[in-house]
Amino acid sequence: MFKKILIANRGEIACRVIKTARRMGIATVAVYSDADARAPFVQMADEAVHIGPAAASESYLVADKIIAAAKQTGADAVHPGYGFLSERASFVEALAAENIAFIGPPVNAIAAMGDKIESKKLAREAGVNVVPGFVGEIRDTDHAVEISNDIGYPVMMKASAGGGGKGMRLAYSEKDVREGFEATKREGLNSFGDDRVFIEKFIENPRHIEIQILGDQHGNILYLNERECSIQRRHQKVVEEAPSPFVTPKMRKAMGEQCVALSRAVGYYSAGTVELIVSGADKSGESFYFLEMNTRLQVEHPVTEAITKIDIVEQMIRVAAGEKLAMTQDEIGIDGWAIENRVYAEDPYRGFLPSTGRLVRYDPPVEGWTDDGEGNGRRGVDGVRVDDGVYDGGEGSMFYDPMIAKLVTWAPTRDEAADLQIAALDAFDIEGLGHNIDFLSAVMQHPRFRSGELTTGFIAEEYPEGFGGAPADETLGRRLAAVGTFVATAHADRARRVAGQLGNRLAPPANWVVELGDARLEVVLSEDKVTVDGTPVDLAMEYTPGQRLVSAVFDTDEDGENGETMTVKVEAVPAGFALTTRGARHRLRVLPANVARYQKHMIEKTPPDMTKFLVCPMPGLLVSLNVGEGDKVEQGQPLAVVEAMKMENILRAEKSGIVKSVNAKPGESLAVDAIILELE
Repeated sequence: MFKKILIANRGEIACRVIKTARRMGIATVAVYSDADARAPFVQMADEAVHIGPAAASESYLVADKIIAAAKQTGADAVHPGYGFLSERASFVEALAAENIAFIGPPVNAIAAMGDKIESKKLAREAGVNVVPGFVGEIRDTDHAVEISNDIGYPVMMKASAGGGGKGMRLAYSEKDVREGFEATKREGLNSFGDDRVFIEKFIENPRHIEIQILGDQHGNILYLNERECSIQRRHQKVVEEAPSPFVTPKMRKAMGEQCVALSRAVGYYSAGTVELIVSGADKSGESFYFLEMNTRLQVEHPVTEAITKIDIVEQMIRVAAGEKLAMTQDEIGIDGWAIENRVYAEDPYRGFLPSTGRLVRYDPPVEGWTDDGEGNGRRGVDGVRVDDGVYDGGEGSMFYDPMIAKLVTWAPTRDEAADLQIAALDAFDIEGLGHNIDFLSAVMQHPRFRSGELTTGFIAEEYPEGFGGAPADETLGRRLAAVGTFVATAHADRARRVAGQLGNRLAPPANWVVELGDARLEVVLSEDKVTVDGTPVDLAMEYTPGQRLVSAVFDTDEDGENGETMTVKVEAVPAGFALTTRGARHRLRVLPANVARYQKHMIEKTPPDMTKFLVCPMPGLLVSLNVGEGDKVEQGQPLAVVEAMKMENILRAEKSGIVKSVNAKPGESLAVDAIILELE
């Protein structure tokens, strides 16, 4: 077994690998850039080596620096995590030349599967179903249009070396191809150093299902069941679960055996994932097609660990050291259900724009993930696991992936795992960066998610106008009104106790009015009960002014034995409070009843019209500007391209007009809300 492992990665995955290595008694080495000098993974490792500036192209993507750090520290193996150098064959060859083990698959398998064009040819030869498409060299945009017309729309354009949602464009028409082909090439070149693109038929109503593969160097290859990854935004996974609510035992076996056959064809060992696209319209489950094989550890591997009790990182290490797999295919079972939500630094209320800046506060829910002591993996006592690599005061950098954390829940059933997600998401306390926690909670509550009728178009179909928060039903509205009134009473009680403010003998009022959206609720608060519009709300909670998270318990039956706990984030705002829970931030105006009757006389302020400005929606680089002063533009016309988080974003005109002034130039780094141009 290895004595020291260097982790050629950063963030949560570096922390994840270090935890398993430490449990196995293996020393670890971290490598870090300028931006990660104080990161948790650097503190966790036994040794750490600085490898360069914040930009990944000057640090984590420089193989020579990684290898030099391994030699300097005496590491006898390297774990690449995911992304960066994890699927670069030349890196594996360079390690072998220095007699340093690579904790991953053989170089020939990486090379074969890393090229999406060649991998499809290999898959076809191995008897794996493949999607119709063009896998040759595409000369230029006109050629891409010709190919797309032949295949039939819609088509997907993909960078050959792409992944993680980068270098992908969906085209429904010739116009889309002409607009997106060059951008796809650029993203492939900028992110992966390869601008080759292939085009394939886009399967409508598709489900994205993947098979986890695990093999050793002795010819044993297993499949560890499937994961459903259909809920995606811009082709980047947001929610993953295992098993899939769509896959039957017959389908699982057929998929698994095809994926093992493909792995065997390239002499695969270590962990790997074969991604498949499945037609949701085919209830027989026979219409599944090969997409690609990721020759590395997947972001979503924890859900497979949860249902199989197998520590995949540990198995990767043991396989790299030459050990045989200790299990057989017949021993791979499915225990319960697991769901993973990716907590991203992005603002769902502003079109999921990336958010960068200081992470002022980060307080995740308490984990309950324990080792069984037998080396059979890790599963939670209370079913909650958080994989993260951030800290209070850390920087959300524009140089790296926007992931803050991965929240994984396990329960005996799918509904229970989703309920646990909702409760755990409420328990996150994040401040300073925009985040998608409300959106994730809304998805977990969505009737369509609960039904299991998923496709990769779920987000676009269910939130066509964007996300505005999870809807609140009458029961939740009454509960929020009760909590808000309780909080307001506590603040009023404190105020009267402060000398010189209200006087010690002035007690808080019992009658309140709460405005929540369009609803106006009358709340009566007494020592033994709360009523909202005459309906009793059985509430038990403790609150001290200034407290950020409170637990409110609502009895759901008459004998008081079944209580439902709801975690609520409390923020003081003018004339009330903002309560965040169950997938939305609810603004409550809470007033004593004798004051509320004057509220109708207050004049509402109207916000200024900003539609004449093109503002930068996120911190990023202005790649191109398509218009100049005096140009006439039409509504929906592309005006500029901004690159952020390694992805290009097209900014379009909100209305027709003439360009009055231009305030930015291509190549400039822009702050959020910077004005790019103004229309007359």
